[in-house]
Amino acid sequence: MEAGKTLQQDPPNGHTSAGGRTGKSKSIPPPYWQHQRAGSYASVESTRPARSAGITLEDHTEESSDQCGALWAKSVSIDDHVIVSGSRTGVGAYVVWNCTVETLDGGPMVIRKRYSEFDELRAKLFKTFPNSEASMPPLPPKSVISKFRPKFLEKRREGLSYFLNCVLLNPEFSGSPVLKEFLFL
Repeated sequence: MEAGKTLQQDPPNGHTSAGGRTGKSKSIPPPYWQHQRAGSYASVESTRPARSAGITLEDHTEESSDQCGALWAKSVSIDDHVIVSGSRTGVGAYVVWNCTVETLDGGPMVIRKRYSEFDELRAKLFKTFPNSEASMPPLPPKSVISKFRPKFLEKRREGLSYFLNCVLLNPEFSGSPVLKEFLFL
């Protein structure tokens, strides 16, 4: 990236869910994008002008970049969900999440996944990347009692969206066969 340029995040777009309500789809940035050090924790050394070269930013979106092949997603959102009913008594009902992945090429990709598939992805990523605990957030909790309540489903949607953003926008994970299997199968 050239000096003088700034990074800007696109504002979220409004979406209408399957239930007819209009809401804002939030794209939740990964935790390593939000780190800010409070002034009270700054060391004396860190506040002095640097004697060596400063931090440089590099643009890895050029096709010649080695990391360009790994990063292919621009943003991820979980827009809504569908409750699939089981038997007449409701036994076997489950929720399917409608996820939209905006690619760097500009085309959206829509996938539909159950919570258990997110859980399986997380387990496989931990197996493939055993030292990745710090860069992979936990999934939202399960609940037998509240699993179809709107407030619970909204919290779960936010947690799953945060998880997907952390995974898809991390170059370590985004090019892995485990993640590609989750998205394309």
